[in-house]
Amino acid sequence: MAAREIKSPEVQAETPASLGGNSESVKRKKLGIYFLESDDRRTAFGGGYVGGTTPVNIHGKPIPDLSKTGGWIAAFFIFGNEMAERMAYFGLSVNMVAFMFYIMHRPFSSSANAVNNFLGISQVSSVLGGFLADAYLGRYWTIAIFTTIYLAGLTGITLCATMKIFLPNQDECDQLSLLLGNCEPAKPFQMLYLYTVLYVTGFGAAGIRPCVSSFGADQFDEKSRDYKTHLDRFFNFFYLSVTVGAIIAFTAVVYIQIKHGWGSAFGALAIAMGMSNLVFFIGTPLYRHRLPGGSPLTRVAQVLVAAFRKRKASFSSSEYVGLYELPGKHSAVKGSRKILHTDDFRCLDKAALQLKEDGPSPSPWKLCTVTQVEEVKILIKLLPIPACTITLSLVLTEYLTLSVQQAYTLNTHLGILKLPVTCMPVFPGLSIFLILSLYYTTFVPVSRRITGHPHGASQLQRVGIGLAVSILSVAWAGVFERYRRHYAIKEGYEFSFLSPMPNLSAYWLLIQYCLIGIAEVFCIVGLLEFLYEEAPDAMRSIGSAYAAVAGGLGCFGASILNSIIKSVTGDRHQMHQSWLSQNINTGRFDYLYWLLTVLSVINFCIFLYSANRYQYRAVQGEEGTTKKVTTPIVES
Repeated sequence: MAAREIKSPEVQAETPASLGGNSESVKRKKLGIYFLESDDRRTAFGGGYVGGTTPVNIHGKPIPDLSKTGGWIAAFFIFGNEMAERMAYFGLSVNMVAFMFYIMHRPFSSSANAVNNFLGISQVSSVLGGFLADAYLGRYWTIAIFTTIYLAGLTGITLCATMKIFLPNQDECDQLSLLLGNCEPAKPFQMLYLYTVLYVTGFGAAGIRPCVSSFGADQFDEKSRDYKTHLDRFFNFFYLSVTVGAIIAFTAVVYIQIKHGWGSAFGALAIAMGMSNLVFFIGTPLYRHRLPGGSPLTRVAQVLVAAFRKRKASFSSSEYVGLYELPGKHSAVKGSRKILHTDDFRCLDKAALQLKEDGPSPSPWKLCTVTQVEEVKILIKLLPIPACTITLSLVLTEYLTLSVQQAYTLNTHLGILKLPVTCMPVFPGLSIFLILSLYYTTFVPVSRRITGHPHGASQLQRVGIGLAVSILSVAWAGVFERYRRHYAIKEGYEFSFLSPMPNLSAYWLLIQYCLIGIAEVFCIVGLLEFLYEEAPDAMRSIGSAYAAVAGGLGCFGASILNSIIKSVTGDRHQMHQSWLSQNINTGRFDYLYWLLTVLSVINFCIFLYSANRYQYRAVQGEEGTTKKVTTPIVES
């Protein structure tokens, strides 16, 4: 057994002692210059370069007076874009199921799967948007391009709902014909057009989801004494804007649809998106920008290839020089500070293992900096946390589609007021709005006394609280659905699944709605803040994309789960209804909710294990303060 220490180099020293001699010093200096020049990073439109994480203007030039840019004013211009996007997202997620069923004459199950796929595409495609923002375009231009695509998709959906050429014949299609499936189905080209514009809209979210939250957080000065407080409040206000968009979608848009038709409802979403784009562009002079740090995928690939090439190299070898890092205060990765070495994933350290055979000018595919290696480590270490939110997203997706079917069988009267069924999902939004409004006056002071944390709870603690509350929500959903189904059969409504039962209120659904709203506040807000702070400086859009991808996988997971349940539990030949029968009163939605409860409990246990093992990252300061990290490596 041989042991050797890996040491992060002192930033003041030009040459580590292990290099020895003046000739080796020259080699090290040449190697450092090579890395600076060979790392061909892109700059934002307009060019320019500033090291570290210094904010720049839209042309990539340093901002002479930061007090005239950024801050809360700039952030509020950005909020509007996310509000409109979520307004369209939730407006389509609820109304599109009904539109496909009542207008396009598609079954509930296929309509729900189509909408789930739309939700999934709109979130999973965030990886592309995050990559483009971090690598080439910067967050501002990524948002600008993809919001335009989003607007084009919404315009196409509006045309689909208003032009008869895109709609099947509605004559002699009453409620009984719908139930029996006797209405004229949409022609293949009509469904092709609808799916195309719907998925174009979903693709437009690719550049909005991962960038808006990160771009808004970029408006605050990291060197400010109150930076942590501002960042914490920003993500809460950000999600508040998301909630306002959802509330408008579930109320105003539904009202427009009932009073003025589908074309007006979808047109309202397009108009709102267009107005938010205008507001976003008006705020351009106020924004602070971060330069893209070059292709993160290239840097990740370089680390993996270099580590593989040196997989047989030993840290105790006489050929071992040290772990390579650039001298000075700047990192080789533009837009990023240096990241201190950690002990995790030591096999990747071999990518930064400098050997004598590397020579003065090795390829970046053979030798990487410590910061570059640590970027890859961080991306890997972050994965389990957002992965544990996939189950929550799956539950949310099932609620958006299945709870609408539940509400059709219930009495939605509130006194003299009768709420449309598609308005029911507004209640999670209202609960989120209320919780965020009371967060700093109620939750933080109370939890601070318990945890001692200045913000009431850490980011991972908030994620854990959200996941725990989601278990209560889906468990209650199973209990109530069992009661609702038995009541429907007992009262003779077994085959009247679109007729409301007057003596059973839909407001029993509020319990599961409000609980899932609470879960969403704690989990998603905590996750967004966690990913922004923990992601590498030059990969923050990709870090934010992790949350969106987890949400998208949850949507696809809902579609896959529904398909599996239908194939396993249903049998047409034996006239056996599946759990997810179109007639909810003969199906077993309660079994699905119990299955989700079990999955949520297992997922929560995995989260507790992952969160307990996670260690927050350390970053070397911008000013070049000397920090020394020693890591013993034991070779067998």
